[in-house]
Amino acid sequence: MSAPRIVVDANILTGKPVIRGTRLTVEFVIGLLADGWTQAEIERQYPGVTAEDVAACLAYARDVLGAEKVYALS
Repeated sequence: MSAPRIVVDANILTGKPVIRGTRLTVEFVIGLLADGWTQAEIERQYPGVTAEDVAACLAYARDVLGAEKVYALS
């Protein structure tokens, strides 16, 4: 998983993945999108966050979910 815009550092928010140079977690950004925020609204509300940062959050989430193993319980 290579996402240079996303960093995981134990000293920043206990190691949650964040947008580099911010304290905005991937989880938070994905939550905003799930709540109906647009990329442009996120950029306006959080100066310094770019379209590429939002895309990196989506890519990071995709990679994490893609690496997860799922087992059917029946």
